[in-house]
Parts: sequence; C-alpha cells; structure tokens
Amino acid sequence: MTHKKEEDIIKSKYVAIAGNIGAGKSSLTALLGKNFGWETFFESVDNNPYLSDFYEDMRRWSFNLQIYFLSSRFRHQKEMLESDRSLIQDRTIYEDVEIFAKNLHNMNLMSDRDFKNYSALFEQMSYYLRPPDLLIYLRAEVPTLVRQIQSRGRDYENTIRIEYLESLNKLYEDWVDRYEHEKLIINTDNLDFVNNKEDLGQVIELVEQRLFGLFN
Repeated sequence: MTHKKEEDIIKSKYVAIAGNIGAGKSSLTALLGKNFGWETFFESVDNNPYLSDFYEDMRRWSFNLQIYFLSSRFRHQKEMLESDRSLIQDRTIYEDVEIFAKNLHNMNLMSDRDFKNYSALFEQMSYYLRPPDLLIYLRAEVPTLVRQIQSRGRDYENTIRIEYLESLNKLYEDWVDRYEHEKLIINTDNLDFVNNKEDLGQVIELVEQRLFGLFN
C-alpha cells in the first residue's frame, strides 16, 4: 500500500481564517502560511480606495465598499481554484454577505435596494465557490478587538464605534453556528500567537489535528 507523504497531503489543503476586525486574522494567516509553507492570500486593506471614506461616512460608501471587497475576494477565489498549491486566506467571501453587508443593512446604512442587489450578485457568484477544507474562526470579545485595533494604529479605524464591533460579533456567532463545513473555533482573548511561541504552538497543533489527524 502506498502512503502519501505529508507534504503531498498538505498541498491539497485550502484553509481560511474568519473573524471580526482586529481579531488577528492577517497575523495568523502569515504565521500559519510560513509554518506550513502555504501560499497566503490577504484582504485588500492598505490599497482599498473606499475604506477610509467608508469609516467617515458609512451610509454613503457602504455599497461601494462591499462591492469592492466582493470583487477582490472573488478574484482571489478564482486564483485559488486555479492553483494546485496549498493555501491560506485572510477572511472569506462568505463573511462579506453574512456579516458585513448584512450588518450595514441592519443598521440602515445600506438600503434595501442595494442589499437586495448585492445579495443577488453574491448568490450568482456562490455557484463558483469552493468552501475551505478548514475554516478557522478567531473568537474575541470587544475589549480585545479594541486593544488590537488601537495597537496597529490605522488612522481610519479610529472612528470605529464599539456598537459596530458588538453587532459584528453577534452576526459572526450566528454565522459560525450555522456553518456546515469543517471549522475550528479559537478563543483569542487570552492568546498572543504573535509574540508568544507557546500560544502559536497551541494554534498550530489544533490546526494539524483538524487537517492531518488520525481520521482525516
């Protein structure tokens, strides 16, 4: 009987990291990508032409921002489907419609017409999507999110309101509870996987168990 080498198994994996603003998605994406030798795909933030305007006037720019994110992540999905390498993604396309666009609509910051149009567009895109082999959800309470948002010092994030983060957290919990594919929930309030090697080791071990465990 021929056994696959671990590196051959790893090549077939698609992992995605989900979580609220400031949960540590980008940092963990980079760290896991480096550890496992996975190709990394990051959310477009620094070169996003709408993000700064959005935080200044959410009602005016909500639809524009969400369309930008949807387009960017769908492009990433296309690139990932064409790749035969293992890869890890910072935030999924599902979060755009399930969390951020829905939250803007709930807060009356996106009109019924725009949300309906946006949702219809996503529904058409969804036929071409491949769900991750493993979704890693970084769960964090709002004080943790605020501390980490402040520590990275992005000027446009200074206007984010506590209520906004709280409402996103509620939608995340609802979505993750309904998510039907393989998932790993990591509580990050007492973890520092960026600066503490033991904490990072714990996360890596959990990921290895889910992806390469005895029954996988």
